[in-house]
Amino acid sequence: MVKKATTQEKKIFVLDTSVILYDHHSIMNFAEHDVVIPITVLEELDQFKKGNDTKNFEAREFIRLLDRLSKDQMIQHWTPLNGKTKGSFKVMMNPDNALNANEIFGEEKNDHKILNAALSVRQTEKKRKVILVSKDINLRLKAKSLDIPAEDYETGKIKNITEIENTGKEIIEDVSQDTINRLYEKSSLEGAEVFGRRRKIIPANNTFYILKGSSPNASILAFYRASEKSFQKISKSKAYNICPKNAEQAFALHAIMDPAIKLVSIQGVAGTGKTLLALAGALEQRSNYKQIFLARPIVPLSNKDIGYLPGDIKSKLNPYMEPLWDNLKFIQNQYKESDKEYQRISDMVQQEKLVIQPLAYIRGRSLSNIFFIVDEAQNLTPHEVKTIISRAGENTKIVFTGDVFQIDTPYLDSQSNGLSYLIDRVRNHPLYAHIKLEKGERSELANLANELL
Repeated sequence: MVKKATTQEKKIFVLDTSVILYDHHSIMNFAEHDVVIPITVLEELDQFKKGNDTKNFEAREFIRLLDRLSKDQMIQHWTPLNGKTKGSFKVMMNPDNALNANEIFGEEKNDHKILNAALSVRQTEKKRKVILVSKDINLRLKAKSLDIPAEDYETGKIKNITEIENTGKEIIEDVSQDTINRLYEKSSLEGAEVFGRRRKIIPANNTFYILKGSSPNASILAFYRASEKSFQKISKSKAYNICPKNAEQAFALHAIMDPAIKLVSIQGVAGTGKTLLALAGALEQRSNYKQIFLARPIVPLSNKDIGYLPGDIKSKLNPYMEPLWDNLKFIQNQYKESDKEYQRISDMVQQEKLVIQPLAYIRGRSLSNIFFIVDEAQNLTPHEVKTIISRAGENTKIVFTGDVFQIDTPYLDSQSNGLSYLIDRVRNHPLYAHIKLEKGERSELANLANELL
């Protein structure tokens, strides 16, 4: 029997606005402990409630949740959260503290008001541990300077980033030359034939393998599908005149082209060919889909909304979409202007068979019979990734590309972003495949930057 926590053992968590914009359901994820919402947080949420971005949705949903939980009660007093194992919550009004964060830091701002709320709770609840929870690293540091324990919001955060780093590809040494030859000839072999004495190994579903023989030049690329318990040979075949330049690119293109795989994630640093391969694979399969969508999240400059930028909406968005157009132009330039493939790409763009747009413009649309490429997916929250996938209809394939270590969004990191979350949660599913691209193929100069700078 689990001992029920006493009032003194129950902690009090003070939530920052960034936590709620990350997950509107966060207030319910603190077990039996109590939660305080500073009134400043509600004021900030009021500014976010209008709009079509995920943060606007999260703000609206949290306000509705708080309204349902409070019912007819006054929310500045402790109000029970739903469920026997949950604690209570309240909204902290403007406090009157012995310490004033505005005076200590020499500036009056909302972050300091939230710190004042935490100081006030600590002052009135002296026998209980008070912890500030924020996705804002700087606010956590300020809290610690005031002797207030501060933590990141951990729900949805993967525990070990190195685990997802090694997902998707395996190397098997000392495979017999006879096995490699038979796989070359037949293009498919049962798993037991390849593993031999390693039969106790249980391979992960939709995993890519480099099978190496005893001699240095004896090797073959293969793909293991658990539903068939077989290895399939992988060839470096072209897609719209784009040819894989290494084993990992061949693996990625195989996943993109495999009709049985509906969800693909490709991780890699800049210049490894993630978006280029996804787009080339989509164009190669254009006849199988009604449309090809390329989208990427907009990360505003200096965290300011795009409305600050000059020009009409097209002028504001063009700088964000330019990398996608660059990849399309690169594929198109593989052909002469007189070639039908060159003209076909231009026609697809004009007829909106191929659409490049910000991710916000895709939300709300039906994703049936569509090949959907989401670029820079590391700048999405887990909720945004879930929302995109949950909108997939019949005959839709989604490819997420990105680098989990190159985060441009202030409240995400390598463990809490949507791409990491996807790789961690969906791996080994029969509809999903993941591969990490390791070698930069843009140029020797680009490789120099990635490796030495």
